[in-house]
Amino acid sequence: MSRFLAIDLGAETGRAILGTLEGGRLTLEELHRFPNTPVRLLTGLYWDTLRLFHEIRQALSICGRERKLALDGIGIDTWGVDFGLLGSDGALVDDPRHYRDSRTNGMLEKTFAVVPRQEIFAETGIQFMPLNTLYQLHAMRISGSPALNAATKLLFMPDLFNYWLTGEMRAEVSIASTSQFYNPVKNQWASGLFRRLDLPERILPELMLPGTRLGTLLPEIAESSGLSSNVPVYATACHDTASAVAAVPAEGDGWCYISSGTWSLMGVELDAPVINQQSLALNFTNEVGAGNKIRFLKNIAGLWLLQECRRAWTLAGSAYSYEELSKLAAAAPPVGDLIDPDAFPEPGRMPERIAEYCRARGWQAPDQPGGMTRLILESLASTYRKVLFNLETLLNQPINRVHIVGGGSRNQLLNQLAANATGRTIIAGPAEATAAGNILVQAIGAGEVSGLSEARKIVQRSFALETYQPE
Repeated sequence: MSRFLAIDLGAETGRAILGTLEGGRLTLEELHRFPNTPVRLLTGLYWDTLRLFHEIRQALSICGRERKLALDGIGIDTWGVDFGLLGSDGALVDDPRHYRDSRTNGMLEKTFAVVPRQEIFAETGIQFMPLNTLYQLHAMRISGSPALNAATKLLFMPDLFNYWLTGEMRAEVSIASTSQFYNPVKNQWASGLFRRLDLPERILPELMLPGTRLGTLLPEIAESSGLSSNVPVYATACHDTASAVAAVPAEGDGWCYISSGTWSLMGVELDAPVINQQSLALNFTNEVGAGNKIRFLKNIAGLWLLQECRRAWTLAGSAYSYEELSKLAAAAPPVGDLIDPDAFPEPGRMPERIAEYCRARGWQAPDQPGGMTRLILESLASTYRKVLFNLETLLNQPINRVHIVGGGSRNQLLNQLAANATGRTIIAGPAEATAAGNILVQAIGAGEVSGLSEARKIVQRSFALETYQPE
Protein backbone atom coordinates (compact mmCIF):
# COMPACT_ATOMS: atom_id res chain seq x y z
CA MET A 1 0.00 0.00 0.00
CA SER A 2 1.26 3.47 -0.93
CA ARG A 3 -0.02 6.88 0.10
CA PHE A 4 0.43 10.04 -1.95
CA LEU A 5 -0.86 13.53 -1.17
CA ALA A 6 -2.26 15.68 -3.96
CA ILE A 7 -2.51 19.42 -3.37
CA ASP A 8 -4.99 20.57 -6.01
CA LEU A 9 -5.38 24.34 -6.24
CA GLY A 10 -8.23 25.50 -8.46
CA ALA A 11 -9.40 29.00 -9.29
CA GLU A 12 -12.22 28.75 -6.73
CA THR A 13 -11.07 26.26 -4.08
CA GLY A 14 -8.05 24.28 -2.97
CA ARG A 15 -8.06 20.74 -1.65
CA ALA A 16 -5.63 18.30 -0.12
CA ILE A 17 -6.52 14.79 -1.28
CA LEU A 18 -4.95 11.65 0.14
CA GLY A 19 -4.60 8.88 -2.43
CA THR A 20 -4.07 5.28 -1.38
CA LEU A 21 -2.89 2.77 -3.98
CA GLU A 22 -3.54 -0.85 -3.08
CA GLY A 23 -4.39 -3.92 -5.11
CA GLY A 24 -4.53 -2.03 -8.40
CA ARG A 25 -7.11 0.44 -7.10
CA LEU A 26 -6.96 4.06 -6.02
CA THR A 27 -9.04 5.46 -3.18
CA LEU A 28 -9.24 9.17 -2.47
CA GLU A 29 -9.95 10.97 0.79
CA GLU A 30 -10.32 14.73 1.13
CA LEU A 31 -8.29 15.87 4.12
CA HIS A 32 -8.53 19.64 3.79
CA ARG A 33 -10.56 22.12 1.71
CA PHE A 34 -10.20 25.88 1.63
CA PRO A 35 -11.35 28.81 -0.53
CA ASN A 36 -9.05 30.42 -3.07
CA THR A 37 -10.16 34.04 -2.95
CA PRO A 38 -8.34 36.68 -5.03
CA VAL A 39 -7.50 40.03 -3.48
CA ARG A 40 -8.21 43.29 -5.32
CA LEU A 41 -5.93 46.21 -4.48
CA LEU A 42 -5.50 49.66 -6.00
CA THR A 43 -2.73 48.25 -8.19
CA GLY A 44 -4.56 45.19 -9.53
CA LEU A 45 -6.00 41.74 -8.86
CA TYR A 46 -3.74 39.33 -6.96
CA TRP A 47 -3.72 35.77 -5.69
CA ASP A 48 -3.52 35.43 -1.90
CA THR A 49 -0.36 33.40 -2.37
CA LEU A 50 0.94 33.32 1.20
CA ARG A 51 -2.48 32.26 2.45
CA LEU A 52 -2.47 29.41 -0.08
CA PHE A 53 0.92 28.25 1.14
CA HIS A 54 -0.34 28.45 4.72
CA GLU A 55 -3.18 26.11 3.71
CA ILE A 56 -0.69 23.75 2.04
CA ARG A 57 1.28 23.61 5.30
CA GLN A 58 -1.94 23.02 7.20
CA ALA A 59 -2.67 20.04 4.93
CA LEU A 60 0.79 18.62 5.65
CA SER A 61 0.18 19.02 9.39
CA ILE A 62 -3.11 17.15 9.08
CA CYS A 63 -1.19 14.27 7.50
CA GLY A 64 1.71 14.27 9.91
CA ARG A 65 0.51 15.54 13.27
CA GLU A 66 -3.20 14.62 13.21
CA ARG A 67 -3.28 11.45 11.13
CA LYS A 68 0.28 10.21 11.77
CA LEU A 69 0.57 9.19 8.12
CA ALA A 70 3.71 8.14 6.30
CA LEU A 71 3.55 9.66 2.82
CA ASP A 72 5.25 8.23 -0.26
CA GLY A 73 4.98 11.49 -2.15
CA ILE A 74 3.55 15.00 -2.34
CA GLY A 75 2.52 16.73 -5.56
CA ILE A 76 1.03 20.15 -6.31
CA ASP A 77 -1.07 21.16 -9.31
CA THR A 78 -2.64 24.55 -10.05
CA TRP A 79 -4.27 26.57 -12.81
CA GLY A 80 -2.01 27.72 -15.65
CA VAL A 81 -0.16 30.85 -16.80
CA ASP A 82 0.34 32.71 -13.49
CA PHE A 83 3.70 33.02 -11.78
CA GLY A 84 5.87 34.53 -9.09
CA LEU A 85 9.06 36.48 -9.70
CA LEU A 86 11.97 35.96 -7.32
CA GLY A 87 14.89 38.24 -6.61
CA SER A 88 18.52 37.32 -6.08
CA ASP A 89 17.76 36.51 -2.43
CA GLY A 90 15.06 33.98 -3.40
CA ALA A 91 12.22 36.17 -2.12
CA LEU A 92 9.19 37.33 -4.10
CA VAL A 93 9.72 40.74 -5.66
CA ASP A 94 5.98 41.24 -6.17
CA ASP A 95 2.77 39.45 -5.25
CA PRO A 96 1.64 37.09 -8.05
CA ARG A 97 -1.14 38.58 -10.17
CA HIS A 98 -4.41 36.91 -11.10
CA TYR A 99 -4.78 36.03 -14.77
CA ARG A 100 -7.97 38.11 -14.92
CA ASP A 101 -6.07 41.25 -13.91
CA SER A 102 -6.74 44.08 -16.37
CA ARG A 103 -3.08 44.84 -17.08
CA THR A 104 -3.17 42.56 -20.12
CA ASN A 105 -6.06 44.39 -21.79
CA GLY A 106 -4.93 45.28 -25.32
CA MET A 107 -1.64 43.41 -24.95
CA LEU A 108 -2.25 40.99 -27.81
CA GLU A 109 -2.21 43.83 -30.32
CA LYS A 110 0.81 45.49 -28.71
CA THR A 111 2.72 42.22 -28.78
CA PHE A 112 1.77 41.44 -32.39
CA ALA A 113 3.18 44.85 -33.35
CA VAL A 114 6.59 43.51 -32.30
CA VAL A 115 6.25 39.82 -33.20
CA PRO A 116 3.51 38.83 -35.68
CA ARG A 117 0.80 36.46 -34.48
CA GLN A 118 1.80 33.78 -36.99
CA GLU A 119 5.39 33.75 -35.75
CA ILE A 120 4.37 33.41 -32.12
CA PHE A 121 2.10 30.48 -32.97
CA ALA A 122 4.74 28.80 -35.13
CA GLU A 123 7.14 28.97 -32.18
CA THR A 124 4.75 27.91 -29.41
CA GLY A 125 1.55 26.41 -30.86
CA ILE A 126 -0.49 28.02 -28.07
CA GLN A 127 -4.00 29.47 -28.21
CA PHE A 128 -4.04 33.26 -28.08
CA MET A 129 -5.53 34.62 -24.87
CA PRO A 130 -4.57 37.92 -23.20
CA LEU A 131 -4.07 36.11 -19.89
CA ASN A 132 -1.12 34.03 -21.17
CA THR A 133 2.14 34.53 -19.31
CA LEU A 134 3.78 36.06 -22.37
CA TYR A 135 1.39 39.01 -22.37
CA GLN A 136 1.58 39.43 -18.61
CA LEU A 137 5.35 39.78 -18.89
CA HIS A 138 5.15 42.06 -21.91
CA ALA A 139 2.73 44.28 -20.00
CA MET A 140 5.30 44.49 -17.21
CA ARG A 141 8.05 45.36 -19.66
CA ILE A 142 6.00 48.09 -21.35
CA SER A 143 5.08 49.63 -17.98
CA GLY A 144 8.70 49.58 -16.80
CA SER A 145 7.92 47.24 -13.92
CA PRO A 146 10.55 47.43 -11.16
CA ALA A 147 9.68 43.85 -10.23
CA LEU A 148 10.62 42.55 -13.67
CA ASN A 149 13.86 44.51 -13.60
CA ALA A 150 14.75 43.05 -10.20
CA ALA A 151 13.71 39.46 -10.96
CA THR A 152 16.27 36.70 -11.36
CA LYS A 153 13.87 33.76 -11.64
CA LEU A 154 10.31 33.09 -12.78
CA LEU A 155 8.40 30.21 -11.19
CA PHE A 156 4.88 29.25 -12.19
CA MET A 157 2.47 28.87 -9.28
CA PRO A 158 2.99 25.14 -8.59
CA ASP A 159 6.73 25.56 -9.11
CA LEU A 160 6.70 28.41 -6.59
CA PHE A 161 4.99 26.27 -3.96
CA ASN A 162 7.36 23.39 -4.73
CA TYR A 163 10.28 25.77 -4.20
CA TRP A 164 8.92 26.81 -0.82
CA LEU A 165 8.60 23.14 0.13
CA THR A 166 11.99 21.94 -1.14
CA GLY A 167 14.23 24.90 -1.96
CA GLU A 168 14.45 23.72 -5.60
CA MET A 169 13.83 26.27 -8.39
CA ARG A 170 12.71 24.40 -11.49
CA ALA A 171 9.74 24.48 -13.86
CA GLU A 172 7.66 21.44 -14.81
CA VAL A 173 6.89 21.37 -18.53
CA SER A 174 3.10 20.90 -18.47
CA ILE A 175 2.70 24.19 -16.57
CA ALA A 176 5.51 25.85 -18.52
CA SER A 177 3.79 25.02 -21.80
CA THR A 178 0.79 27.20 -20.88
CA SER A 179 3.00 30.30 -20.93
CA GLN A 180 3.21 30.82 -24.71
CA PHE A 181 6.98 30.97 -24.58
CA TYR A 182 7.68 27.22 -24.54
CA ASN A 183 8.40 25.39 -27.81
CA PRO A 184 6.66 21.95 -27.75
CA VAL A 185 8.52 20.78 -30.85
CA LYS A 186 12.01 21.54 -29.55
CA ASN A 187 11.03 20.88 -25.91
CA GLN A 188 12.72 24.05 -24.73
CA TRP A 189 12.03 27.68 -23.94
CA ALA A 190 11.29 29.91 -26.92
CA SER A 191 14.18 32.15 -25.88
CA GLY A 192 14.30 33.92 -29.24
CA LEU A 193 10.76 35.15 -28.64
CA PHE A 194 11.86 36.40 -25.23
CA ARG A 195 14.72 38.38 -26.77
CA ARG A 196 12.51 40.00 -29.42
CA LEU A 197 10.15 41.26 -26.73
CA ASP A 198 13.07 42.51 -24.61
CA LEU A 199 12.27 40.11 -21.80
CA PRO A 200 15.10 38.92 -19.53
CA GLU A 201 16.20 35.37 -20.36
CA ARG A 202 17.84 35.12 -16.94
CA ILE A 203 14.45 34.50 -15.33
CA LEU A 204 13.79 31.27 -17.27
CA PRO A 205 14.25 28.26 -14.96
CA GLU A 206 15.52 24.78 -15.69
CA LEU A 207 12.80 22.50 -17.10
CA MET A 208 11.75 19.06 -15.86
CA LEU A 209 9.27 16.39 -16.95
CA PRO A 210 6.06 15.38 -15.14
CA GLY A 211 6.81 12.79 -12.48
CA THR A 212 10.27 14.15 -11.67
CA ARG A 213 11.33 13.64 -8.06
CA LEU A 214 12.12 17.24 -7.20
CA GLY A 215 13.49 16.78 -3.71
CA THR A 216 12.40 16.29 -0.11
CA LEU A 217 10.74 18.56 2.42
CA LEU A 218 12.86 21.29 3.94
CA PRO A 219 13.77 20.42 7.55
CA GLU A 220 11.67 23.24 9.04
CA ILE A 221 8.57 22.18 7.09
CA ALA A 222 9.05 18.52 7.95
CA GLU A 223 9.44 19.36 11.65
CA SER A 224 6.41 21.65 11.86
CA SER A 225 4.17 19.22 9.97
CA GLY A 226 5.27 16.10 11.79
CA LEU A 227 6.29 14.41 8.53
CA SER A 228 9.57 12.71 7.77
CA SER A 229 12.18 14.90 6.13
CA ASN A 230 12.61 12.08 3.60
CA VAL A 231 9.12 12.52 2.11
CA PRO A 232 9.62 13.05 -1.64
CA VAL A 233 8.07 16.02 -3.40
CA TYR A 234 7.26 15.20 -7.03
CA ALA A 235 6.78 17.64 -9.85
CA THR A 236 3.60 15.91 -10.90
CA ALA A 237 1.70 17.02 -14.00
CA CYS A 238 1.63 20.45 -12.38
CA HIS A 239 -0.98 22.03 -14.66
CA ASP A 240 -4.31 20.88 -13.26
CA THR A 241 -5.62 20.02 -16.73
CA ALA A 242 -2.55 17.86 -17.42
CA SER A 243 -3.26 15.93 -14.22
CA ALA A 244 -6.96 15.63 -15.10
CA VAL A 245 -6.21 14.33 -18.59
CA ALA A 246 -3.81 11.74 -17.13
CA ALA A 247 -6.83 10.33 -15.26
CA VAL A 248 -9.26 10.22 -18.21
CA PRO A 249 -10.56 6.61 -18.08
CA ALA A 250 -10.29 6.10 -21.83
CA GLU A 251 -8.82 3.41 -24.01
CA GLY A 252 -8.40 2.89 -27.72
CA ASP A 253 -9.06 5.60 -30.31
CA GLY A 254 -11.93 7.90 -31.19
CA TRP A 255 -12.29 9.81 -27.92
CA CYS A 256 -11.81 13.32 -26.70
CA TYR A 257 -11.99 14.85 -23.23
CA ILE A 258 -13.50 17.85 -21.51
CA SER A 259 -11.86 18.84 -18.26
CA SER A 260 -14.85 20.64 -16.80
CA GLY A 261 -14.57 23.24 -14.08
CA THR A 262 -14.01 26.99 -14.02
CA TRP A 263 -12.68 26.41 -17.53
CA SER A 264 -13.80 23.74 -19.96
CA LEU A 265 -10.73 22.41 -21.72
CA MET A 266 -11.77 20.23 -24.63
CA GLY A 267 -9.35 18.29 -26.74
CA VAL A 268 -7.48 15.11 -27.60
CA GLU A 269 -4.22 13.48 -26.62
CA LEU A 270 -1.59 13.30 -29.37
CA ASP A 271 1.99 12.16 -29.82
CA ALA A 272 3.08 15.41 -31.49
CA PRO A 273 1.84 19.01 -31.68
CA VAL A 274 -0.39 20.23 -34.50
CA ILE A 275 1.00 23.61 -35.54
CA ASN A 276 -0.29 24.72 -38.92
CA GLN A 277 -2.42 27.41 -40.55
CA GLN A 278 -5.65 25.58 -39.75
CA SER A 279 -4.96 25.17 -36.03
CA LEU A 280 -3.82 28.80 -35.94
CA ALA A 281 -7.02 29.98 -37.63
CA LEU A 282 -9.17 27.97 -35.19
CA ASN A 283 -7.03 29.14 -32.22
CA PHE A 284 -6.26 25.72 -30.76
CA THR A 285 -3.48 25.05 -28.28
CA ASN A 286 -0.69 22.48 -27.92
CA GLU A 287 0.18 21.96 -24.27
CA VAL A 288 2.40 19.27 -22.80
CA GLY A 289 0.87 16.37 -20.90
CA ALA A 290 2.10 13.41 -18.90
CA GLY A 291 3.82 10.55 -20.70
CA ASN A 292 5.38 12.79 -23.37
CA LYS A 293 1.94 13.50 -24.81
CA ILE A 294 0.51 16.69 -26.28
CA ARG A 295 -2.82 18.03 -25.08
CA PHE A 296 -4.29 19.46 -28.27
CA LEU A 297 -7.25 21.42 -27.01
CA LYS A 298 -9.41 24.50 -26.91
CA ASN A 299 -9.88 26.64 -23.80
CA ILE A 300 -13.55 27.48 -23.23
CA ALA A 301 -14.87 29.77 -20.48
CA GLY A 302 -16.55 26.83 -18.70
CA LEU A 303 -18.51 27.12 -15.47
CA TRP A 304 -16.86 30.46 -14.72
CA LEU A 305 -20.02 32.27 -15.84
CA LEU A 306 -22.19 30.25 -13.46
CA GLN A 307 -19.71 30.70 -10.61
CA GLU A 308 -19.80 34.46 -11.09
CA CYS A 309 -23.60 34.52 -11.34
CA ARG A 310 -23.86 32.49 -8.15
CA ARG A 311 -21.50 34.90 -6.40
CA ALA A 312 -23.59 37.88 -7.56
CA TRP A 313 -26.85 36.27 -6.42
CA THR A 314 -25.29 35.46 -3.04
CA LEU A 315 -24.19 39.09 -2.61
CA ALA A 316 -27.75 40.13 -3.44
CA GLY A 317 -29.08 37.91 -0.66
CA SER A 318 -30.06 34.77 -2.60
CA ALA A 319 -27.59 31.98 -1.92
CA TYR A 320 -28.04 28.97 -4.21
CA SER A 321 -26.07 25.74 -4.25
CA TYR A 322 -24.97 24.42 -7.63
CA GLU A 323 -27.40 21.54 -7.17
CA GLU A 324 -30.28 23.96 -6.63
CA LEU A 325 -29.33 25.93 -9.72
CA SER A 326 -29.19 22.77 -11.82
CA LYS A 327 -32.68 21.78 -10.65
CA LEU A 328 -34.02 25.25 -11.46
CA ALA A 329 -32.37 25.10 -14.89
CA ALA A 330 -33.79 21.66 -15.62
CA ALA A 331 -37.27 23.00 -14.87
CA ALA A 332 -36.76 26.07 -17.07
CA PRO A 333 -37.80 25.92 -20.74
CA PRO A 334 -35.10 25.39 -23.40
CA VAL A 335 -33.59 28.64 -24.61
CA GLY A 336 -33.64 29.91 -28.16
CA ASP A 337 -30.67 32.24 -28.63
CA LEU A 338 -27.28 31.30 -27.17
CA ILE A 339 -24.45 33.41 -25.82
CA ASP A 340 -20.73 33.11 -26.47
CA PRO A 341 -19.29 31.88 -23.14
CA ASP A 342 -15.91 33.39 -24.00
CA ALA A 343 -17.35 36.92 -24.22
CA PHE A 344 -17.26 37.37 -20.43
CA PRO A 345 -13.64 37.03 -19.26
CA GLU A 346 -13.69 39.60 -16.45
CA PRO A 347 -15.31 39.19 -13.02
CA GLY A 348 -18.24 41.19 -11.67
CA ARG A 349 -21.92 41.84 -12.47
CA MET A 350 -22.20 38.62 -14.47
CA PRO A 351 -26.03 38.27 -14.51
CA GLU A 352 -26.43 41.89 -15.56
CA ARG A 353 -23.73 41.65 -18.23
CA ILE A 354 -25.25 38.51 -19.73
CA ALA A 355 -28.66 40.24 -19.76
CA GLU A 356 -27.12 43.29 -21.45
CA TYR A 357 -25.49 41.00 -24.04
CA CYS A 358 -28.89 39.48 -24.82
CA ARG A 359 -30.78 42.77 -25.00
CA ALA A 360 -28.13 44.32 -27.25
CA ARG A 361 -28.97 41.59 -29.79
CA GLY A 362 -32.71 41.97 -29.45
CA TRP A 363 -33.14 38.77 -27.44
CA GLN A 364 -35.18 38.28 -24.32
CA ALA A 365 -32.84 38.03 -21.35
CA PRO A 366 -33.56 35.51 -18.57
CA ASP A 367 -34.80 37.25 -15.44
CA GLN A 368 -34.61 34.29 -13.05
CA PRO A 369 -31.64 32.21 -11.85
CA GLY A 370 -33.08 29.03 -13.40
CA GLY A 371 -33.36 30.57 -16.85
CA MET A 372 -29.94 32.21 -16.60
CA THR A 373 -28.35 28.91 -15.55
CA ARG A 374 -30.09 27.11 -18.42
CA LEU A 375 -28.81 29.72 -20.88
CA ILE A 376 -25.22 29.29 -19.65
CA LEU A 377 -25.33 25.47 -19.76
CA GLU A 378 -26.98 25.27 -23.18
CA SER A 379 -24.47 27.78 -24.55
CA LEU A 380 -21.58 25.69 -23.18
CA ALA A 381 -23.02 22.54 -24.75
CA SER A 382 -23.36 24.32 -28.09
CA THR A 383 -19.73 25.44 -27.85
CA TYR A 384 -18.70 21.83 -27.20
CA ARG A 385 -20.42 20.86 -30.45
CA LYS A 386 -18.45 23.47 -32.41
CA VAL A 387 -15.13 22.46 -30.86
CA LEU A 388 -15.85 18.78 -31.53
CA PHE A 389 -16.49 19.53 -35.19
CA ASN A 390 -13.26 21.53 -35.41
CA LEU A 391 -11.28 18.74 -33.76
CA GLU A 392 -12.58 16.19 -36.25
CA THR A 393 -11.76 18.56 -39.10
CA LEU A 394 -8.24 19.34 -37.89
CA LEU A 395 -7.38 15.69 -37.22
CA ASN A 396 -9.35 14.23 -40.14
CA GLN A 397 -10.71 11.47 -37.92
CA PRO A 398 -14.03 10.82 -36.17
CA ILE A 399 -14.64 11.19 -32.45
CA ASN A 400 -17.42 8.94 -31.16
CA ARG A 401 -17.27 9.50 -27.41
CA VAL A 402 -16.51 12.35 -25.06
CA HIS A 403 -15.08 11.87 -21.57
CA ILE A 404 -16.06 14.66 -19.15
CA VAL A 405 -13.89 14.72 -16.04
CA GLY A 406 -13.48 17.14 -13.16
CA GLY A 407 -15.97 18.87 -10.90
CA GLY A 408 -18.23 19.80 -13.80
CA SER A 409 -18.82 16.11 -14.53
CA ARG A 410 -21.23 16.13 -11.56
CA ASN A 411 -23.58 18.48 -13.44
CA GLN A 412 -26.01 15.96 -14.89
CA LEU A 413 -27.96 18.55 -16.83
CA LEU A 414 -24.84 19.85 -18.57
CA ASN A 415 -23.76 16.28 -19.35
CA GLN A 416 -27.10 15.51 -21.00
CA LEU A 417 -27.14 18.81 -22.88
CA ALA A 418 -23.61 18.02 -24.10
CA ALA A 419 -24.73 14.60 -25.36
CA ASN A 420 -27.72 16.18 -27.12
CA ALA A 421 -25.65 18.97 -28.69
CA THR A 422 -22.73 16.81 -29.86
CA GLY A 423 -24.73 13.72 -30.79
CA ARG A 424 -22.04 11.67 -29.04
CA THR A 425 -21.91 9.35 -26.05
CA ILE A 426 -20.82 11.24 -22.94
CA ILE A 427 -18.91 9.34 -20.23
CA ALA A 428 -18.81 11.41 -17.04
CA GLY A 429 -16.29 10.95 -14.26
CA PRO A 430 -14.27 10.85 -12.22
CA ALA A 431 -15.11 14.19 -10.62
CA GLU A 432 -11.76 14.13 -8.81
CA ALA A 433 -9.78 13.49 -11.98
CA THR A 434 -7.22 16.19 -11.24
CA ALA A 435 -6.34 14.77 -7.82
CA ALA A 436 -6.35 11.21 -9.21
CA GLY A 437 -4.06 12.20 -12.07
CA ASN A 438 -1.78 14.14 -9.75
CA ILE A 439 -1.40 11.07 -7.54
CA LEU A 440 -0.96 8.61 -10.41
CA VAL A 441 1.73 10.74 -12.07
CA GLN A 442 3.55 10.79 -8.73
CA ALA A 443 3.20 7.00 -8.63
CA ILE A 444 4.64 6.79 -12.15
CA GLY A 445 7.58 8.90 -11.00
CA ALA A 446 8.03 6.60 -8.01
CA GLY A 447 8.07 3.54 -10.28
CA GLU A 448 4.87 2.09 -8.79
CA VAL A 449 2.76 2.58 -11.92
CA SER A 450 4.25 1.76 -15.32
CA GLY A 451 2.74 4.62 -17.32
CA LEU A 452 -0.43 6.31 -18.57
CA SER A 453 -2.04 3.10 -19.82
CA GLU A 454 -1.81 1.42 -16.41
CA ALA A 455 -2.85 4.65 -14.66
CA ARG A 456 -6.05 4.79 -16.73
CA LYS A 457 -6.85 1.17 -16.02
CA ILE A 458 -6.54 1.97 -12.32
CA VAL A 459 -9.00 4.84 -12.78
CA GLN A 460 -11.45 2.55 -14.60
CA ARG A 461 -11.33 0.06 -11.73
CA SER A 462 -11.54 2.69 -9.00
CA PHE A 463 -14.34 5.10 -9.89
CA ALA A 464 -17.98 4.83 -10.92
CA LEU A 465 -18.72 6.44 -14.30
CA GLU A 466 -22.01 7.65 -15.77
CA THR A 467 -22.98 7.38 -19.44
CA TYR A 468 -25.29 9.80 -21.26
CA GLN A 469 -26.73 9.13 -24.71
CA PRO A 470 -28.08 11.81 -27.06
CA GLU A 471 -31.80 12.47 -26.74
